[in-house]
Amino acid sequence: MTEAPADASAHAPAPLNTGSHDRPVSPELSRFMAGNWAASPLPDSARVPGHDVTPARRARLSARFPGERLIVPAGELKVRSNDCDHRFRPHSAYAWLTGLTGEDQAGHVLVMEPSGPHAHEAVLYLRPRSPRTGGDGEFYRDRRYGEFWVGRRPDLAEAERLTGIRCAHLDRLGSPTGRNATSDAELASALSELRLVKDAWEVAQLQLAVDHTTAGFEDVVRALPRALAHPRGERWIEGVFGLRARAEGNGTGYETIAASGAHACTLHWIRNDGRLNGEELLLLDAGVETDTLYTADITRTLPLSGRFSPVQRQVYELVLAAQDAGIAALRPGASFGDFHRAGMRVIAEGLAEWGVLKDAEGDLHRRYTLCSSGHMLGLDVHDCAKARAETYLDGVLEEGQVLTVEPGLYLQPDDETLPAELRGIGVRIEDDLVITADGARLMSGALPRTVAGIEEWMGLLLETP
Repeated sequence: MTEAPADASAHAPAPLNTGSHDRPVSPELSRFMAGNWAASPLPDSARVPGHDVTPARRARLSARFPGERLIVPAGELKVRSNDCDHRFRPHSAYAWLTGLTGEDQAGHVLVMEPSGPHAHEAVLYLRPRSPRTGGDGEFYRDRRYGEFWVGRRPDLAEAERLTGIRCAHLDRLGSPTGRNATSDAELASALSELRLVKDAWEVAQLQLAVDHTTAGFEDVVRALPRALAHPRGERWIEGVFGLRARAEGNGTGYETIAASGAHACTLHWIRNDGRLNGEELLLLDAGVETDTLYTADITRTLPLSGRFSPVQRQVYELVLAAQDAGIAALRPGASFGDFHRAGMRVIAEGLAEWGVLKDAEGDLHRRYTLCSSGHMLGLDVHDCAKARAETYLDGVLEEGQVLTVEPGLYLQPDDETLPAELRGIGVRIEDDLVITADGARLMSGALPRTVAGIEEWMGLLLETP
């Protein structure tokens, strides 16, 4: 395969990323820094997680676009403030195709070069480990890419062993033409659709994310006494869960929602700056992202006193009945929307029984539910979002798909269609499931869902020193 040509400017050394307070380097220091370093190669046995499954993924993508050059960038660093960047996470399609998930992937690009009428050769263009001798001293001077600043990168040979993909220096990429996953809608859709059904390795990674998330929810319950005493108890909860996420994985898969009281009526409440009230509920929507970037997505609504009040129980049990109906509708061949419709029928009938709605017909229940009741789950919390409607939202479920079921009721504190005792209560129950040959397996079943189960679980954890 012939690499894409690079113009002369591409071969020119990029300026070092240095700060305004960096001091000039004397010739003496430059010479001193260039010598007396011991060899430190990566182990020959080192491989990226998923090394054995990524070739089949690339082959499936190749079959969708015969004869076309495909470009899948990892993405670029983004400035948070001045000379500080946001933490980097590679594009999900890049991670899925290469197995590379680290912060050192910024700027790297996977190119699928046509190598025949029905085949491609994958070439990974990357920034290899900078030399300790010669060069411009990037390894100790460059704040963005220097090894002494951000950690070691593999050299080209090491990267090839890690990934099983031929690797070339990023400077040789130039500006290739072709379909780019970040700008070509058809390629982006194909990459989403290819990820709709998870292989066994992916399901295992998602189960690991769920298990770590379960431990994080247990941590939160144990921390409730201290959180209740803190003026920003929601942030205490967020921090406790975040500790588990960073200790066990890459971090959280999305911004944690720790919403107490009426804050739970804001679907994506991530401000998390409120005080906890022992008489109210806490809606915790959180997920640990594994080091391989697969995330869980679980929500529990918990009584901060440890026991539901009668009206809290009334709302919670209606949402639980809706979730049970949604889960019962999951099976291969069912329409993706079936579980949402089943849950919303239960919600509408319940609101009619309460007298909030005149009847269960129509869509007026949406005033109190606001959104859909679930989504695909995987490398992204809202996974495969660029898939075409006919393959996802209007498609049918298949064995191996992983999704959430998460009905909710959000009874706004200023909603005059509601009796006063219901206002300001928000309840969501969300679980992660994998479609099986004859139904669905509840991956997050270690966390209780029923009123009695939650009260018993919380009581045991709060008694544990």
